[in-house]
Amino acid sequence: MPASTHNDTPWWKKTTVYQIYPRSFKDSNGDGIGDLPGIISKLDYLQELGVETIWFSPIFSSPQADHGYDVSDFRSIAPEYGTMSDCEKLIQESHNREMYVVFDMVLNHTSEQHPWFKESRSSRSSSKRDWYIWRDGRKSGGKKPPNNWKALIGGSGWHYDDHTDQWYWAQFLPFQPDLNFRNPEVKEEMFDIVRFWLDKGVDGYRLDIINAIFEDESLQNNPFTWRYFPSEDYSTSFFQNRIYTMNHPDTFAFVKELRSVVDEYTDPERILVGEIAASLEVLRRYYGDTTAGKKTNGLHLTFLFQSLNAKLDENTFRGLLSNFEQYFPEPLTPTWVFSNHDQMRRITKLGNDIRKAKLNATLQLTVRGVPFIYYGEEIGMLNHRLPLKTAQDPIAQRYKWIPQTLVNLLTGSGSLSLNRDDCRTPMQWDSSSNAGFCSEGLDPWLPLSPGYETANVDSEETNPDSLLSCYKGLLQLRRETPALHSGSLFLLLPSPFGRGHLSFQRIYDEQVVQVWLNFSSKPLQISEISENPRLLFSTLKNTNPLTASQLHLEPYQGVVIGIRP
Repeated sequence: MPASTHNDTPWWKKTTVYQIYPRSFKDSNGDGIGDLPGIISKLDYLQELGVETIWFSPIFSSPQADHGYDVSDFRSIAPEYGTMSDCEKLIQESHNREMYVVFDMVLNHTSEQHPWFKESRSSRSSSKRDWYIWRDGRKSGGKKPPNNWKALIGGSGWHYDDHTDQWYWAQFLPFQPDLNFRNPEVKEEMFDIVRFWLDKGVDGYRLDIINAIFEDESLQNNPFTWRYFPSEDYSTSFFQNRIYTMNHPDTFAFVKELRSVVDEYTDPERILVGEIAASLEVLRRYYGDTTAGKKTNGLHLTFLFQSLNAKLDENTFRGLLSNFEQYFPEPLTPTWVFSNHDQMRRITKLGNDIRKAKLNATLQLTVRGVPFIYYGEEIGMLNHRLPLKTAQDPIAQRYKWIPQTLVNLLTGSGSLSLNRDDCRTPMQWDSSSNAGFCSEGLDPWLPLSPGYETANVDSEETNPDSLLSCYKGLLQLRRETPALHSGSLFLLLPSPFGRGHLSFQRIYDEQVVQVWLNFSSKPLQISEISENPRLLFSTLKNTNPLTASQLHLEPYQGVVIGIRP
């Protein structure tokens, strides 16, 4: 496994994370589905790219109704992805390249095909009955749900079972029943599963909807709210404020217990990253308490989804940086994420503008915090607009009744997608008919995104001005510059030389680095930035934006400048 770090900054605080959606990364056996041997064959690419940690979406045994987030056996590998031997090789080969491995762990629920749930629903007296959340219904004959709780994707989260005449609770999709963590047997078993993979060398977990682990025991109704559409900040949607089903007080205690489990493993330290949609104030609580100002006892990191739909402008990012620094000062660490397997790809939200994508990457890889890169983001893979009627995404299937013209109207702004297939298309390795994802003549599990003929690894690797080269340059600079991966951050005051730009300073010991970002469509001239500045990186090649102590920025240009060694 990767060697332990011996400076003051733990490895996970200064790492960069690359998310792989295994089904879409690389097919090795000709079935049109990505697999573990395919990923292993591309580890050298990831090492050369410069990422240091790989997060794998679920690879456990599953009916694949939600493509792995419906687990039927936490201790085995889905056969379409490979074998346990393949998984062990993937962990070892990643460690051989000094990269860390983070698995996606779905603690909240299982598949309805899991043997536990099959046994649980077999009878009310089953030994596994209390492993899930079963309740009697309301009104005459109990044919109404126990209360008004809604699932995260809309509709009631309660589902009636004819055989036992009770309802089970599912926070997400109907075929994903929630586990009952108030049952000590469930908690013990799931903690043992966590240890099972840590024993195999996994370096940490991304925790799927971890803030949904506990609900109110007395089943109080959630209050009404006028908010319909979900947001990144609040647990309110579909006219319901989820105060009794999300971010329950018992969940904050639970993450501390889970932290104590992973803390049993050292050299290297193992980490927990929480998927939580909540306000910054609530997210802060998931980090737990601090010990002597040096260490927390909750989650190591949480996704700060406030950045997902952030407008690319000065005011938006000045506000985000200020808020992240306010709520997550040392020893806490913020995260920076702009795309993932559930969200529209960032470059599509940026109008497919490579200049803006480079500027966005410059910000993400130079601010304080842990950046998360979604596969293909580094080559500018576009969101695909796939019809709902042919969707494989189970959420999209629920909305396939919506006319396509209305779908186009709802998603035309570029910030909303009703079909998660759109962002899960095959990785684009070259310009061949299947983009090198699988052999020519095969049908990949999803159609390729548009523009793969030019937006692919093979084409961009040899182009010094490509988006891929930009990512490589930034990742190398970040890795080699302590101020960028471990330093403090200070926002510089807006200058009088023009609006539309943002600048900040990173400091580590005596090393000082400044980052200047022009969010404007107009050039920007800035004088007297410092004495003897050194250009460390620019999103534009073959130009020198520095003249003595003056800085000239072209539209949507970003630069990194060294001030002192």
